Formats: sequence, C-alpha cells, structure tokens
Amino acid sequence: MAVVWLDDVRADDLDLVGGKGASLGELTGAGLPVPPGFVVTASTYRAFIEDAGIDDELFAAVEVDHEDSAALQAAHEAAHDLIMETPMPDDVREEILDAYRSVGEGDAFVAVRSSATAEDLPDASFAGQQETFLNVTEEDLLDRVKECWASLFSERAIYYRNRKGFPHDKVDIAVVVQQMVDAEKSGVMFTRHPSTGKKEIIIEAAWGLGEAVVSGTVSPDNYVVSRESGEVETATIADKKTMCVRDEESGETVMRDVPNGRRHERVLTDDEVSRLLELGELVEDHYEKPQDVEWAVYDGEVYMLQSRPITTIAEGDDGEETESEGDSGGSSRATATGDDVLIRGLGASPGIASGRARIVTKLDHLDQVAEGDIIVTEMTMPDMVPAMKRAAGIVTDEGGMTSHAAIVSRELGVPAVVGTGDGTKTLEDGEVVTIDGDKGTVREGEEPEEKQRQPVEEARPKTPVKPMTATEVKVNVSIPEAAERAAATGADGVGLLRIEHMVLTLGKTPERFIEQNGERAYVDEIVSGVREAAEEFYPRPVRVRTLDAPTDEFRQLEGGENEPREHNPMLGYRGIRRGLDNPSVFRLELQAFRRLFDMGYDNLEVMFPLVNDAEDVLRAKEHMREAGIDPEKREWGVMIETPAAALCIEELADAGIDFASFGTNDLTQYTLAVDRNNEHVADIYDELHPAVLKLIGDTIETCREVDVKTSICGQAGSKPKMVQFLVDKGVSSISANIDAVRDVQHEVKRVEQRLLLDSVR
Repeated sequence: MAVVWLDDVRADDLDLVGGKGASLGELTGAGLPVPPGFVVTASTYRAFIEDAGIDDELFAAVEVDHEDSAALQAAHEAAHDLIMETPMPDDVREEILDAYRSVGEGDAFVAVRSSATAEDLPDASFAGQQETFLNVTEEDLLDRVKECWASLFSERAIYYRNRKGFPHDKVDIAVVVQQMVDAEKSGVMFTRHPSTGKKEIIIEAAWGLGEAVVSGTVSPDNYVVSRESGEVETATIADKKTMCVRDEESGETVMRDVPNGRRHERVLTDDEVSRLLELGELVEDHYEKPQDVEWAVYDGEVYMLQSRPITTIAEGDDGEETESEGDSGGSSRATATGDDVLIRGLGASPGIASGRARIVTKLDHLDQVAEGDIIVTEMTMPDMVPAMKRAAGIVTDEGGMTSHAAIVSRELGVPAVVGTGDGTKTLEDGEVVTIDGDKGTVREGEEPEEKQRQPVEEARPKTPVKPMTATEVKVNVSIPEAAERAAATGADGVGLLRIEHMVLTLGKTPERFIEQNGERAYVDEIVSGVREAAEEFYPRPVRVRTLDAPTDEFRQLEGGENEPREHNPMLGYRGIRRGLDNPSVFRLELQAFRRLFDMGYDNLEVMFPLVNDAEDVLRAKEHMREAGIDPEKREWGVMIETPAAALCIEELADAGIDFASFGTNDLTQYTLAVDRNNEHVADIYDELHPAVLKLIGDTIETCREVDVKTSICGQAGSKPKMVQFLVDKGVSSISANIDAVRDVQHEVKRVEQRLLLDSVR
C-alpha cells in the first residue's frame, strides 16, 4: 500500500512513516487533538526511485563536499530534476488521490509535510530540513508529494546529513497529508526550557499560521508558565509585524501585515494558555521526555500539529538555575544593566562569545564572515548554515526560540541572541562585541575566552585525498575534548576511547564521588564524556573501554586512602577483574552505555580490558544483560593484553565476542616480563619481539576462522613495521594516534597494494 492512515500509525512505525508521521500517529492514538490525515509511506518513495532506476544516479549526484556551496547547489538541482521529471506510477497516483478525497468533505485544504526516517532523533532534530506545503488542494497534491521527496536532497538537507554523518542512501522519506487548520493564532510550546532544561512551559504565539513563528519571520509573544501553579510568570508581548494566512481568493499561503491594532495585542487568553499547559503535560507524560510541540487555535479549539523531543537539553539537567531578574518585558529578555549593553533580545542558545560584528543583509555578504565573527542579520536561512558554522555567535532582528537561528545555533553549540528588533541597525559592521546567549544581551567590547577551542585544523590531513583501504584505520582518543581533532583526521572511527580519564578528572574515586553525589551523577559524567565522541564520529564506530585504572592512580584522588597498596599495580587490581569484583560501580558504567544506546548512539561498541579467559567474558556478558544491553544486538569485545587471553582466543570467541583488540603496551610487558617504565629494563621493551608477534599473528588467524574482528589500539599501531605485519596477517582495523592517522592510512594502502600485486604475479 502506498498510504497508511494516522489512526493506524504508532511510534514504532518510524521506518515506514518517518519521524513526523510516527509522532502524529502516536499523538492521535493517545487521544490528543490532532487533525485527521494519512501518510504516503517511505517505502513508496524507495520503490519510486528504485523501480524507475534513478536511485544510483541520485545518490551519486549528492556525494559532494558539503562545505562547497556551489557543489551543494548543483547536487540539489540534479537530484530535484531527477525526481520531478520521473513520472509517478498510476497505481500510486490513484491511491494517494483516493485517500485525499476521504479527508474532510473531499475537497479539503491540506498540509503536505515531509517526514524523513532520520529526523527528531537524539541530539539531531533535523528540524526544517525538508519541505512543507500549506493549503494544498487535489490539483497540486501529487506534485507537492514529489517536491517533498525531492527536498530530501535540498542543500540544507545534504549539508546537515553530511555534518551529522548520515549516509544519503540510508535515509528514506514519507509524506504526511493532513487536513489544514486555518489557524487564527498558532505557535510552538516547549514543555521545558530548551536551553536550560528548567521545568517550566515556554509558549511562543503569533497571529495566523505557525510557519511565521517556526521560520523566524516574526518575533512572537513569549509566555513563561509555571508547571506547579499554572500561572503565567511572564508574558512578553512582541511587535508582531507580519502574519502567515490563507488568501481567500487564491487559497495560497501568503504573508500579510498585521493590522496596527493587533501588532501589540496579546495573542493568547488565559484559558488558551491553561489548555496548552494541560496538553503539554499530557504529551510529555506520554513520551516521558520533554517535547517541542507545534500547535494552532481555530474556532476556540487548540490542535496539536507536531511533537518532537527537545534535543538541546543536556542529559540529566534538572534545569535548576539562579533566579533571573526580570522586567515587564519578561524573564526571557536580557536584564543586564550598564552602559556597555548595546541591544537586548531573547537568549536562544546559551554561552558567551566575543568577536567582530559582521552585518549580513544579503546572502553574498556571507563570504565576508570569517572564523570567530558574530553574524548580525535580520533572520537566518538554511543557506547561511556554512557561515553560521564559522561564526562565534549569532544575533538576529527577528525570531524566537524556534526560529531557524535558534535551532541551528543550539545544534552547533553557538551562542545566539534573537528577536533584538534592530540589531542590524544598532550594531556597526566590524565593531567588537560580546554576546550572552543566556541573558540575551549584546555588550560592547571583548571578554577573555573561558575555554580554548581544540586546534582542529592542526589535526586535518595536509594531503586532501584520503587513501582508500580495505583495512580500517581508526584513531585513539584519550579524552572526549580531543574528539573534534580526532574526527578531523578522517579516521574510520575510534578504536579506543578510555573511560578512566573521564573518571580521574572528577578528582575523586568512583566510590567517593557516588557517595557524595549519587549514582545518577556518576552515570551522567560518563554519558556526557562518551556522548561527545559518539556524536562527533556518528555513524562511524566508537569503541569505548570500561574502567581500567591501576590503584596507584586512584590513590592520588579524594577517597584514595581506601585503595589497596600494591607492589606492582600494573599486575594487580585493575581492568575487568576490578569491575567483576566491585560490580556496584561496574554496573553504573554499563547503565551509562544503556542510556547512550537509548539516546540513539548505536555507533558505540563496548570493550572490556585485561580479560584472561572465557569466565571473565561470560560474567561481564551477564552484567550487560542485567543492565538492559542485549549482547546479541550490540557490538562488544575484549582487549587482548595478556598471553592468557591470546592463548584462549577460541574460548573467548565461543563466549560471543564480536571483536578482539590488541593492547600492545601491556601485552608486550606481560609477555617479556618487562616494565617499560623501569629504566633498568626499558631498553629491552619491544612490541616487535617475535614472541609478541606470534601471539598477535596466531590470534588474528584464529579470529578470521571464527568470524571475529581484530584490531590494535596500542601505541605500536602507529609504527610502520607493525602496520606491515598486521596487514599481512589480515587484521580488520588499526587504531593510531591522532597525529599518525594519515601516515598509517598510506602505509596500509601500500601494503595492501603489494599483497594484491603478489597475488597476481
């Protein structure tokens, strides 16, 4: 079937109807007030491009450098023409039209909205990436459906998917066709503050259809409503200059000036605010997470048009914050005092940034925006995203918390102040300013940076073309803060991300930290650190090792007095043996992984350190199950750091591991009985010793026989001779230090080419 009705759709139908369709179906099923409609399924789109034979040409056309605006435009035009010029099959046409004639009285105005299968996901909302058409009738319906399909390859969508790492050929698109609500007033509601997470309802409202609010073409009223009392704590009444309405004669959606008498009039009544609060709490309770809801009011009834998770609240953030000072303009507005405050607006994306104001009134001004500038513009548009990525901050004349500027700034982690009214006229091009995305102020002058950026450019390969290799070349990441630099190398993923560095920076042993702050806080710390790397590399795999710190390192921390004193901590209470002996802390690490999987980071792989035998692995596997992690569905494996693990590799494979990763630092020490930090024997420490190589080579051979992947994440993986040996033996991947990734890629390619030549000579 080409279509399904919203009444029959639920949240687990995302692959069939996309994020928007699944959300609307779920809301309908929950009995919430949703206009009726149907969905042209994602499988219909996929069948359309495959049966017409345009799929390969389509995906090839959009494989471009997403930072090259000319290439992006050409890619979009090629994809759009391919889809629009390909006829829709007759049976699909008739099924869509038959469904339309069942909506309303058969001649209804409908909204036609794109619903991609990769949208409204954790930490990646994909909001506004595809097309929406309002007030559509039967005459234009089929063309609008195809326009939605083609919008999967708009410039903004290609750019965003590339930046987030979503393969173009893995994303499908459905189309929601829904009876229009000819809204008298409309807007957006956040069930929690989208920047701080504070437990309060934020409502933005304007006259007419909601597109003006979402696009940022109008500065809406802003209402802050207490979740406890239901009272409106502040109501900021904006100057609403324009509104989006349906033209009575043509039926088209047009922008009109708001009559003078209504420009400064409050949009929502107290009863409407109360009804929105009621609906907001119902939808948050239903989804069990904060929601971003689009709504509309028609003939006294409030309708819900869309709901998606708020993706910009930090996990675990309870939103408690210091009370902000306020005036009659509302708590969302800036309250800073002093002569250095140049303009005030709405703090839409948190943070403080200084830079030169760059006034952008035309798109061709974007080339003038340099790294670290503050973009000042009337409102941002999708074409401006590459420049926004270079900017240190964003200031707009128009827009609210759901404007394009606000959403994209929060996604990029860039401070933003929106709805200033006259920022483009008040600020001067080139003057140095400081914007405060929390308070909503733009101040004169510069403030010192509190946090230096990672020198990403230094990590970018000097040679632009990445060598294509069958053996994956990954990168080692010691701390989450280095993830951006590591990703810039072009590595195929992270071969080793160490949890212990995140724990050691807490300044307390895990037990002491948990005692003082609670288990949730400990899990939050791990989630926050791992998430930074998982997001930077998504969908490339990130292999995370559970806690492996020796007792002498923990002894330096608060609470370390309870750590055992060991003559040689490297041979003692560490790795998986510590986790299995102290499962209370180990289980919290696994809970952190479970939360990350639930948040959508399916690129994570769990790795257990310092295993000796299958018993270690089976016990760790059972703990995974108890934490809600399915070992059959998630990628997990072990470190091969002891001769015992290498010699027992068959038993480890039988226990169910997906991969084995060599930790050559420890494997060499334990094989040769050499402490590499001992000056008396350090000179005989050698990762290329024949005994070490035999353990590695035999393990790779066995793993290839039983279909277990192998990798190396020790320092030796960056050495050319070790690379040659590993590729000869057939290792699956090599993980190198950040500064060695490109050299290892070239070395791997050279060895693979030699092996290829040898096979044909």
